[in-house]
Amino acid sequence: MELDVRVDKDALSIPITNPFHLDLDDITGQIGQFMSGKGVILTNIDLRGLLPRMVKGIAGCEGGCPADAKSLVSKGFQNFEMEYIEGGILSAKTVAKNGKTITIKMFPDF
Repeated sequence: MELDVRVDKDALSIPITNPFHLDLDDITGQIGQFMSGKGVILTNIDLRGLLPRMVKGIAGCEGGCPADAKSLVSKGFQNFEMEYIEGGILSAKTVAKNGKTITIKMFPDF
C-alpha cells in the first residue's frame, strides 16, 4: 500500500509494507514532521484512528470495493471528508486549524 499525504500542493509519499501491522509511531511521526515543516497544526486531527480504518477499508480490495470502504465513506470519520475513488483508493480531506487543507490518500497494492 502507499500513503499519499498532501498539505495544499506539497506531498509526502509513505510506503506501507505491512498494512496488517501498521507502525503507527513511524507513520504518524513522518506525517507530523512533514506537516510541521509546512506550518500545519495537528490539534484535533486523529491520524492514529484514521489510518487503521483506511487500511481496513481497502485491504483485500482486489475483488472490488469491500463493504468496509463503503461503510467508512458513508459514516465518515470525525472531521474528515471521506471519499472512495475508483480503483480501491480511499481519500480523507480536512482543514487544519490554520486553514491549510490536508488530504490523505491510501492506495492498494494491486
